[in-house]
Amino acid sequence: MSYFVYILECSDKTLYTGIATDVERRLDEHNNSDKGAKYTKIRRPLKLVYSEESQDRSSASKREYEIKKLSREKKLELINA
Repeated sequence: MSYFVYILECSDKTLYTGIATDVERRLDEHNNSDKGAKYTKIRRPLKLVYSEESQDRSSASKREYEIKKLSREKKLELINA
């Protein structure tokens, strides 16, 4: 099973990073259900601005952590690359 690391842009222009096996389903959950993260619930609507595939949950979690440590500027560079 593939995992994906994704970045969402919130309505207030902040960036949210997460992992999922199905990015489109997860985006729908963030936007339309109680299964979305607490952070994103008050910042709807959200749009997907970046995703990358990882081999397994462990590598996806490590990559998520790396991205979360980046500055906003570096995240934007990653998104625009």
